Amino acid sequence: MIPREALETAKRFLRGNYVLSIIGPRQAGKTTLARLLAPKKTYLSLEDPDLRARALSDPRGLLAELPVGGIIDEVQHCPALLSYLQTRIDERRKPGEWIITGSNQFALQQSTAQSLAGRVGQLTLLPLSWTELQASNHAPARWETAVATSQFPPLYDRELTPAAWLRDYLATYVERDVRMAHNIQNLAAFQRFLGLCAGRTGQLLNLASLAADTGIDQRTARTWLTLLETSFLVVVFPPYFRNRNQRLVKTPKLYFTDAGLAANLLGIREESQLKTHPLRGALFETWVVAELLKAAHNRGQAPALSFYRTRDGLEIDLIAETPAGLHAIEIKSGATVADDFFGGLTRLRTDLGAELIGTWLLYGGKRREERHSTRVLPWSRIGELGATLAISTPPTATP
Repeated sequence: MIPREALETAKRFLRGNYVLSIIGPRQAGKTTLARLLAPKKTYLSLEDPDLRARALSDPRGLLAELPVGGIIDEVQHCPALLSYLQTRIDERRKPGEWIITGSNQFALQQSTAQSLAGRVGQLTLLPLSWTELQASNHAPARWETAVATSQFPPLYDRELTPAAWLRDYLATYVERDVRMAHNIQNLAAFQRFLGLCAGRTGQLLNLASLAADTGIDQRTARTWLTLLETSFLVVVFPPYFRNRNQRLVKTPKLYFTDAGLAANLLGIREESQLKTHPLRGALFETWVVAELLKAAHNRGQAPALSFYRTRDGLEIDLIAETPAGLHAIEIKSGATVADDFFGGLTRLRTDLGAELIGTWLLYGGKRREERHSTRVLPWSRIGELGATLAISTPPTATP
């Protein structure tokens, strides 16, 4: 088992809260982390249909079997259980007694906000980070390998073929989370929609175009995109915007939280396919964004990431907002640093002035340097960037 960076954050949240909520996509390691945190606690999974039926029909009786707390997995199947859990918590008021997990972001966040406000620490767990792979000697030598392999824990804990595992993962997701939980009848159209989203990762989101290419109406496309967000498969970044500057483009950008999953949906099975693929740069950008999201979440922080694009052509891949100021990040998949990579960052300094406290270029090569007042990092040092952004961002323990 690969040690998780989020472990110490989870322990801190347990010490300070009555409940720890671990949310994230399926197979990201939520259950493993929960059981590692509390190996002696009783474990219940609401994926089990019999247990789920009991939780729905007799929540008090089920909780009575856990007199000193426990682990309740996939609790989004019975959100009403949290109201009964609140009563138990208020009776005992002992930190760290309960751990709950869920793979539906909005459903669980809404339920905990209503029933467990002020009692819960919330941790988002995404697939393995690059620094976790490095620390465990599982890190590939090239970023293309990381993208083609994906970074879900089972691919590193067991002898599995990445392409086959990702195919089964998607099939299970569509069948269990989409058909059963959301009653989508046209699964073929939804799978087509999912593939078209992968083709737009790292790009501006044009919902009308996405709907038209899928053969659905725009309202359905919006609903399906929300479903992908609630399942932690994609994130949608807003543009950086201040009212004083009306030149900024207001269309959001779409990213997958695992670049390997997006690559698999695009038919990419081996790193050699990435060399000339038209979405090579977008997939690399997706990988970088996912790593920065993990760096923040693993420290218990809420990432504040956006992008910068003006109508007159100035584009910056990422803007990271921290209490100390803004960091601007350009992302290039090439292995060679060219002077024209820095033009946008130079112009941005004029636009943002003192708000901008750091500029970065993260690229697909190996050398670390400083050029044009910008810190240049090779892709394999992505952890340094994540740590720097985290230093000036205070942790959050409650939703």
